[in-house]
Amino acid sequence: MTHSPDGDAPRHGVIVLAAGSSSRLGRPKQLVMLDGEPLVRRVVRFALETSPLDAVVVTGAPVEGLDEALHRLAARHVRCDDHAQGMSASLRTGLAALTADCAAALVVLTDQPALDAAHLEALVSTWRARPEHAVASGYADTLGVPAVLPRAWFTGLATLQGDRGARDLLRARRAEVEIVAAPALAADLDTTGDLARWSGRAD
Repeated sequence: MTHSPDGDAPRHGVIVLAAGSSSRLGRPKQLVMLDGEPLVRRVVRFALETSPLDAVVVTGAPVEGLDEALHRLAARHVRCDDHAQGMSASLRTGLAALTADCAAALVVLTDQPALDAAHLEALVSTWRARPEHAVASGYADTLGVPAVLPRAWFTGLATLQGDRGARDLLRARRAEVEIVAAPALAADLDTTGDLARWSGRAD
């Protein structure tokens, strides 16, 4: 269920990172089917349920069928030309694309099959209570994404290099991070073995 924020509440934007080539999996993980729906569509749909002010899907490696998978969803597609440099490049592209009115960015990946809309809602609600702080997902003894990152962090995030996302900065600024536990998100879909473990649900 979508919850519209109060008039004075800070507004966030959504960045869905979908630019990877899925080389280890051997097929586009964005299009892996779960409950009859491509993962990328499922994730974008969940993110839109948080009532963002803006939403972008960062693409990169050519994926036939990606546009069709996202048909009629209210999210802009932004291409990351240097996506081969890793997740940091995709994150920079997404941050630069968000409208300046967004006070924070909800950053989401496409390879966490256990993700649901309720967790994203919890992240955003927790951030609105302390909008100067970041809010990260807690799993596998670490802080990670999905995460809500305040605009004051955008400059630091833009300096990241290589295949590194927000995790390092979340650790470095731990005193400014709220945590929403989500142990199931430790499971991802990087390899065929990962996918096999979800074969009971994945088409």
